[in-house]
Amino acid sequence: VLELKADPSRRATGVVLEAELDRGRGPVATVLVQEGTLKRGDIVVVGTVSGRVRLMQNEQGQKVDAAGPSAPVQLVGLDGVPEAGQVFHVVETERAANEVVDHRRSEIRSRPAEAKPRLTLEDFFAQSQDGGVKELALVIKADVQGSLEALRDALVKQSTDAVKVNVIHTGVGAVTESDVMLAKASSAIVIGFHVRPDGAARRAAEGQGVDVRTYQIIYEVT
Repeated sequence: VLELKADPSRRATGVVLEAELDRGRGPVATVLVQEGTLKRGDIVVVGTVSGRVRLMQNEQGQKVDAAGPSAPVQLVGLDGVPEAGQVFHVVETERAANEVVDHRRSEIRSRPAEAKPRLTLEDFFAQSQDGGVKELALVIKADVQGSLEALRDALVKQSTDAVKVNVIHTGVGAVTESDVMLAKASSAIVIGFHVRPDGAARRAAEGQGVDVRTYQIIYEVT
C-alpha cells in the first residue's frame, strides 16, 4: 500500500538484528539489508568493528552469495561482535573501513568525562551500608544475546528502595577498551559473562583503575 522501494544497485546498508560470538566461526551477525545488495567479499563497517564478508547464510541456513533489500542473512567475517540495532555500511576498501573505525574509536576516547574516583564492588557495598552510594552502575558483556538479556534482567531485579542497579551499557563479545573507558567515565563496574577482557581492555582497566569481573555461572553474578 505504501509502495516502499529500495535501490538494489547501490552499496548495501542495513541493521544488525542480533549478534553473537561463535566459538567455531568467531563473530556472527544476523543483519537485515535495507538498501543495496550485500555480497560475499564486501567490506562492512558497523559501529567500531569491520571485516570482509566471508560467508553468508539465508533463513534456511543455505549459503548465499548476495542478499538484496529486505533480506535477512547471517554473515561471518567481522573482527568483533556488533550490537543489535547498529547500522552497517559497505565501504570500498579495507583502508576506508579502518579509517572509519579508528575515527569512531577516537571519538569514544576523547569524550569528556567527569573525573570520578575508582569504585570496586567491595567499595560499593561498604559505602551503600553507610548510606553513601545509592546507585550501582554496570557495563555488561556476554557471549550471546540470550545470556546478555537474561543477566541484565536478573541484575535489574536486584534493585531495592535503597540501592538501584543501573545498567548503562550491554553488548555481546569480549570486554573491550571502549567498555572500560565508558565504565571509568561513569564510575561503573564491568561484568563479563562467559567472556574475558581483551589485551587492550586489561591494560586500560589496570591503568584507569576500573573493576572488571568475569563469571561463568549466572547465580554467581546475582
